[in-house]
Amino acid sequence: MRIAYLTQSYPPMISGAALVVEHLATGMAKAGHEVLVIAASDTSRTYSVQKENLTVLRLKSVYNPTRVGQRFTPYSRYSVTSALHKFRPEAIHSHEPMPISLPAIRYAGAMNVPTVLTIHQLPPTTTRHFPGFLQVMMENLLWGYGRWYTKKFMALITPTETTSIQVRRILERPVNTISNGIDLQIFHPSRLKNEGAAIRQKWKLPLDVPIILHVGRLDPDKYVERVIQAAAQAMDGNNAHLLIVGDGLRKPALMKLCESLGISGRVHFTGFISTRQGLAELYRIAHLFINASEIETQGLVLLEAAASGLPIVAVRASCIPESVHDGINGFLAEPGDIESFGQGISILLRDENRAVQMGKASLALAQQHDNRFTIEAHEKLYYQLIEQSQAVYPELTEDRHPVGESI
Repeated sequence: MRIAYLTQSYPPMISGAALVVEHLATGMAKAGHEVLVIAASDTSRTYSVQKENLTVLRLKSVYNPTRVGQRFTPYSRYSVTSALHKFRPEAIHSHEPMPISLPAIRYAGAMNVPTVLTIHQLPPTTTRHFPGFLQVMMENLLWGYGRWYTKKFMALITPTETTSIQVRRILERPVNTISNGIDLQIFHPSRLKNEGAAIRQKWKLPLDVPIILHVGRLDPDKYVERVIQAAAQAMDGNNAHLLIVGDGLRKPALMKLCESLGISGRVHFTGFISTRQGLAELYRIAHLFINASEIETQGLVLLEAAASGLPIVAVRASCIPESVHDGINGFLAEPGDIESFGQGISILLRDENRAVQMGKASLALAQQHDNRFTIEAHEKLYYQLIEQSQAVYPELTEDRHPVGESI
């Protein structure tokens, strides 16, 4: 099968969607499929990289002022259409809501190629910081755009049932719920007795202190200031340290917050760390994982923490209760309830046995999200859609691979 993926962000640019597409693309390539990824260039210029049966085409891009380290490609009809014409995909899977996908949709319609859209973000996420009436107006506009846009795809995917229910209700479209998945070969509990000490020395972290871990963007919509405030409350009277992995617009302000709370000496800001740079090993030395985001459609960091055998303290919002079962593999606080959030952290710091048992429950939950299941579910969906397309327009399917034709 020949599969084309469309996305603005793709590693080394990092976002939830970027990591999902990378996992899918590499997984499908390893399964023997031919894969093309069309993404925004991380260096502004257009270039491509090919490794065995995976090709990544990076299109000319411009700087994204709202996200650290991100760039995006405006509408680029010729580049996208030419690349698809050359590649001849049998399925097109979009992970972005605008410029790169629009010419791909036109190509798919002309060539009878089935199209899939994964929804990574919902309108309330984008509009939550708008004031009153403007928030309502913008949210309605975005849902209206979503109704128009999603109708151009044969199938929709969301990673959690919570998100699927909302999309079905508002967009009135059937939705496939497929987890983004987690690589259990990379994210897992420590398997070596002395691994922890070596990892702490590598990252210049103190030995023999509990590590409270947060991983994610340091931007306003992630509420990392609440993470710090709750951790500061829980760290009073013990020797725990807070490890914050990630980068973003709020980093300077968050560092100042730590100073004002008197905990700057016990908080470590590492900046962004990729999986290749050793992210998984930082999960393995943590005592627990905390996250205050309210906007997740699944939350890859929650799956990473669960797969690493960590208890989790998070908030009761969006789809998060699907990954954090209150009282089972962690604790949930109401959004904005710093005291309750801090109490959850304190319990896990004080009660080692409970933390261990919750960590085991997290690991059991993560097993259900093995990347293998995600790849298999996408494969099955692609084949079903290809079969449907062939049944409707067999003459177009036969003409999908002519030699020497140009657009």
